[in-house]
Amino acid sequence: MDLFEIDETRRMSREDAAARLRELADALAKNNSVEFERGGNRITVRVPDEVNLKVEVELGDENELEIELTW
Repeated sequence: MDLFEIDETRRMSREDAAARLRELADALAKNNSVEFERGGNRITVRVPDEVNLKVEVELGDENELEIELTW
């Protein structure tokens, strides 16, 4: 299978970032998929009932909170 990757960084308010995370969380809770759009193309990512959740925090010159789902 060919690799499909979306790697996007956007500057936004904390509230807007929280709203985007809620949208993703709601899609995961209600469906078995999430949708992404890029360049007019839409991709649906099927997510199984069980996933691995990784939360990573890095504090230093630049702080980072990374949330990763794998399956």
